[in-house]
Amino acid sequence: MHQDCERILLTEQQICTRVKEVACEVDARYAGKFPLVVGILKGSIIFYSDFIRELSCPVELDFMAVSSYGSGAVSSGKLKIKKDLDRDVKGRDVIIVEDIIDSGFTLANLKTLLLERGAASVIIVTLLNKAERREYDISPDYNCFDIENEFVIGYGLDYNERYRNLPYIGILKHEVYE
Repeated sequence: MHQDCERILLTEQQICTRVKEVACEVDARYAGKFPLVVGILKGSIIFYSDFIRELSCPVELDFMAVSSYGSGAVSSGKLKIKKDLDRDVKGRDVIIVEDIIDSGFTLANLKTLLLERGAASVIIVTLLNKAERREYDISPDYNCFDIENEFVIGYGLDYNERYRNLPYIGILKHEVYE
């Protein structure tokens, strides 16, 4: 365990098992279809990679870099698109893959944006759901884990661009970010 980690919340094996289960459910939903799978950079990249490898339906891949956090631990309340899609979503079934839903601000605004651009459907697949912190009316269509209101790191999740490469999800010690 990394010295800045208070404790491990989800092990590498727990994550692997659940990602396979969720991918199987999503795969069944899109049998015979060709969805566009949009990874939200940078946090979702490890989850995204593991998730798409478990899908057997044909998929097209794209990415967006969207943030409401900046360099802090609390959402700024402003959506910033740093990298937009390369593909047109008009008429497409879109699967947004995100690392975590916290306040819901980012995904609520992103889903609305993609539907306004003409997506046929938009679903949200998340690794982690912090329902306790929800401020916007948005829920994942598929979720791997519900977690308490803790600052988590690892498996793509970061604090100031650190800890993304940890193979587990851990709780960051308060003294690191306070």
